[in-house]
Amino acid sequence: MYTRIVTFTGATDVDGGIRYTRETVTPILKQQNGFRGITASADRAGGVLGALTVWETEAERDASESALTKVREEGLAIIGGTVTVETFEEVYAEIVALPSIGSSLLVRRISMDPSVVEENLEFFQREVLPQIKANPGFLAIRQQINRATGDGVVGTVWADPAALEAAAAAAEARRAAAAGQRVTFGEQSKREIVFIDLAR
Repeated sequence: MYTRIVTFTGATDVDGGIRYTRETVTPILKQQNGFRGITASADRAGGVLGALTVWETEAERDASESALTKVREEGLAIIGGTVTVETFEEVYAEIVALPSIGSSLLVRRISMDPSVVEENLEFFQREVLPQIKANPGFLAIRQQINRATGDGVVGTVWADPAALEAAAAAAEARRAAAAGQRVTFGEQSKREIVFIDLAR
């Protein structure tokens, strides 16, 4: 699978953006070949609204871009702030309990030299993933990477904010081990899932 992440920062109308995503963007997405679902998340206090879309193939994801440029511009006019668009390969995903609106989402940015991507993916799934899943309240995880740049995003979903905070603290404790693998941690974003529509 392949993903596209659209992130609005400095958002002034998060709720307007959620409505626009649900009523206008999602019907257009469903008309695109290879579309497999959308999840939107928000940090209302921080003015962040993000939308993750999942696609069957890289080509189908990229082909959908022309249909989405205009609605993204319209969305920016509603939501406010600035928008960034990123694309990744989904290298690992697992759902142990289906997330719902109101579930807590922890988004962690990572980066590494592209030459060690495969090595680090193996390390993550062998050493780090079991630790993450052992935390109470774990619901789901999605690991994404851009193999060309070494940039990645790991999103974990939790039953409630308390479970998220505990998981975030545990993640901080793993930073030394990550440094040994030549992984650099970027920003961490704590959000609430505000919209989900998975393609059938």
